[in-house]
Amino acid sequence: MSFLGIDLGTGSLKVAIVDEDGHERAAASVAYGLETPHAGWAETSVQTWWRALCEAAARLPDGLRHEVKAIGLSGQMHGVVLIDETGNAVRPAMLWPDTRARTLLDAWPEPQPNPVAPGMAGPLLRWIVLHEPESARRTRWALQPKDWLRVALGGAVATDPSDACATALADPDGAWDAALTERLGIPHEWFPPLGPSYAAAGVLSQSAAQALGLRAGIVLATGAADTPCAALGSGIARDGDALLTTGTGGQIVVLAEHEPQAVRGLHRYRAASDHWYRMAAMQNVGIALERARGWLCYEWSDAYAEAFGEHASHGSEINANAAAAAAPLTFLPYLTGERTPWLNPAARGGWLGLALDHTRGAMMRAAFEGVAFSLRAGLDAIRASGATVTSLKLAGGGSVDARWRQLLADALDAELHAVDCPNAAPRGAAILGGIASGRWHVHDLAALAPGATHVASPRGDRALAERYARFLDLYGRVESWFDAPPGA
Repeated sequence: MSFLGIDLGTGSLKVAIVDEDGHERAAASVAYGLETPHAGWAETSVQTWWRALCEAAARLPDGLRHEVKAIGLSGQMHGVVLIDETGNAVRPAMLWPDTRARTLLDAWPEPQPNPVAPGMAGPLLRWIVLHEPESARRTRWALQPKDWLRVALGGAVATDPSDACATALADPDGAWDAALTERLGIPHEWFPPLGPSYAAAGVLSQSAAQALGLRAGIVLATGAADTPCAALGSGIARDGDALLTTGTGGQIVVLAEHEPQAVRGLHRYRAASDHWYRMAAMQNVGIALERARGWLCYEWSDAYAEAFGEHASHGSEINANAAAAAAPLTFLPYLTGERTPWLNPAARGGWLGLALDHTRGAMMRAAFEGVAFSLRAGLDAIRASGATVTSLKLAGGGSVDARWRQLLADALDAELHAVDCPNAAPRGAAILGGIASGRWHVHDLAALAPGATHVASPRGDRALAERYARFLDLYGRVESWFDAPPGA
């Protein structure tokens, strides 16, 4: 007996088969690109997603596929898929990086229970009503990406609180806000009924089973958004459990038994279980380090070596602590604006404090520190909301270097434990499928947590703490300059 998890991401679709003990048996992924027919638009044809699913499933061993008893779903948050009465897509899916609705955000006046971004379903659907009346006329359901996929597999039209609460059209607990949708002119009947992420929501159709090499009639779980699925797959199951993921961007997720208080710049969403979670979402992690590395003409091995004080390939040696202390150098990593904690899409970055004695290594070190400091600013927002975070599980492809992990532990003032789970979101989805089929129960989640290895402890670095204070002071001093008109 095994369970299939499907994670419908922005740039790739991943699948994983998990056995009845919660161990991953096989995994596969297929990448695809975004479509940008106009500046600021971000779309994908649902057929692109379907082809990726069929290709990924074909890469799984036949024997394991035939053992699958249930399917769980995970999907990118915020975007929206419009389908008609027959289940066909009305137009390409609109995704979270889409900014076409940025001028419509004043329809959500402050304060809001969560930050509102133009790529969320609410602003995108308001744009559809205003600018594509023919698409609106043909629409029967407005679905989240993973909910479209479940319908395509033969399942029920439904959604779960973890996705609904992030649409900017629902209450914090995920219940649709009928008064808001009426005020926005968005038909309330477009929105599917809510069910728990781990509930059964239909079964796999004969045609979908044939396309994927699975057995028809197996249970489909409602599923959840990708962040709570990744948290579930990483073993975040108890009140106060915390997860840091680093990739292109970064997220810090802290599970909460009850609804957290609202803090500006911080998300509070429903989890894939019956919990809530606080989330700090930082856009500039791997993307900022990659750009700094490119500007400084480093290979990654040399970037780490010179930034952290080891011999580089050309024989030079940098003392990282001395370089950081000789003349304070600060890097603001906000190359794409920032969400938590600033909520400032106009924020920008760069180095300040450069002196003649600074080297490339010192500049790269400052870049690593600036990204670590931006993550600390997000964690500070979570701590300000009432959560006590002294330890985090660590996941994501951007967090494997031991020197970078130590800097993160020092900057965040927290213990770090690397999760032994390379495919956390599809694993979490598979677990939801297992619960929907009756193999597990919600109270089993803690026991299903994967292993985690302690990788770094904070060392109480006072000089680093002073540089973090300088980082915050610098951002505060320049924030008003970012979006100033020329000559102002």
